[in-house]
Amino acid sequence: MKPAPFDYVRPSSVAEACRILDEAGGGPTVIAGGQTLMPLLNLRMSQPFILVDINGIAALKGVARVEGGIRVGPATRQADALRDETLARHLPAFTRALGHVGHHQTRNRGTIGGSIALGEPAAEMPATAVALGASIEIASVRGTRQVPADAFYVGPYMTVLEPDELVTGIVYPDWAQGHLVLFREVAQRPGDFALVGLVGALVLEGGAISRAGIAWFGMGPTPVRARQAEAALLGAERARIDPHTIARAAVADTAPFDDHHASAEYRRTVGQRVFARALSETLDLRSAA
Repeated sequence: MKPAPFDYVRPSSVAEACRILDEAGGGPTVIAGGQTLMPLLNLRMSQPFILVDINGIAALKGVARVEGGIRVGPATRQADALRDETLARHLPAFTRALGHVGHHQTRNRGTIGGSIALGEPAAEMPATAVALGASIEIASVRGTRQVPADAFYVGPYMTVLEPDELVTGIVYPDWAQGHLVLFREVAQRPGDFALVGLVGALVLEGGAISRAGIAWFGMGPTPVRARQAEAALLGAERARIDPHTIARAAVADTAPFDDHHASAEYRRTVGQRVFARALSETLDLRSAA
């Protein structure tokens, strides 16, 4: 099958891209990596009037330190971000999760912003943005705004992004040096979307948890922040943490569903078990007991 006819434009600046999106009147689609979009075009499940290619906009690429965090351009290739030393050093949870996104071949074309903006509920990057407390930078001819990642997603493949708006950056706040990474993913095959997944970061100070950020993927219609588990962990002494109790609190925030891959009951059961195991191993609770 071939795509339906569409116009193609390749702006060279954010301002030009925003102007095109505004003038298109709700009919444009942005393309960066195209790993999801191209199959949809070929199947005619997506039929934009105008395809706006942002690959020529240098300002939308790269990783940079900013005040209080790290900014990742939305058109940054996943493979480039995976090799970035700044991200690996300061945000190891980001790098850990990114290594599970798709396959080596797809990461060479896929972009960080493409995954963030798509909002696939079972994908790693949206959940990582939620867990780490990232902010999404958005621009249009009307101005700019920043939206916290946990307020960016409103449903499956649905975000607060308006048709005339463009994601221009994802800013991840700094986490204390040496913070701990929490990550688990259960999938049918490597590279598949997760049946159950969790990602997060923990800061341990003086034997107690001083900061926690945890999110689920594949466990609801959007990335799901594990707020009850975060609250239970804050201030808790490592040696006194019961991973099974925290895991039950974490699963309580989820809204898993039945599909042809797994049932909601399976997701809850497996989610609770892998969360408890991940927390126990991350905090080395056996040696603390």
